[in-house]
Amino acid sequence: MADDIRAVCNDCIMHDKPATTRRARAVGPAGANTDAFVTALLTASRTLVGVSARSVAAVEETVTLTQFRTLVVLAGRGGTTLVQLAARLGVNSSTAQRQVDRLLALDLVNRTENPADRREVLIDLTREGSRIVGSVTRRRRAAIAAIVNRMPVDQREGLVTALEAFAEAAGEPSAEADGGAPLGW
Repeated sequence: MADDIRAVCNDCIMHDKPATTRRARAVGPAGANTDAFVTALLTASRTLVGVSARSVAAVEETVTLTQFRTLVVLAGRGGTTLVQLAARLGVNSSTAQRQVDRLLALDLVNRTENPADRREVLIDLTREGSRIVGSVTRRRRAAIAAIVNRMPVDQREGLVTALEAFAEAAGEPSAEADGGAPLGW
């Protein structure tokens, strides 16, 4: 097995041999238990986290990964109140407020009075915030497409079905939410 290792970075190992030679040992037989699925998802998530980090690297001087997540949430929802933003990010309102303040200083979001309720303030992306989300998402989609293209064609449909079920169970909206705008965090 050691002769098929191409590169090692932190805890990740890139192999030259196809993953199918390793898969049988990692996942086990068809009736594999939850632990095997969790292990497979953790392994895949390391890959996706790497793709995410590399896609944000080009704008890293402008935004952090956490700030980018905030921009993506705003891009997918349009004008949002601070309370709604905090709930979608899974943080308290004061944390969301600090995030918004930093993004305001970078001119990536703006605050406007809610025309339906003047007591509320809506937070939305500026043109530059939208540009950053689009640019990073395009890089991320290209990197993921390159990985998918290396997969055996007959396994892709099963992966789509499994990942859609996983995302639904987690309550994550589709990356193509809101009229097909390709979002990606």
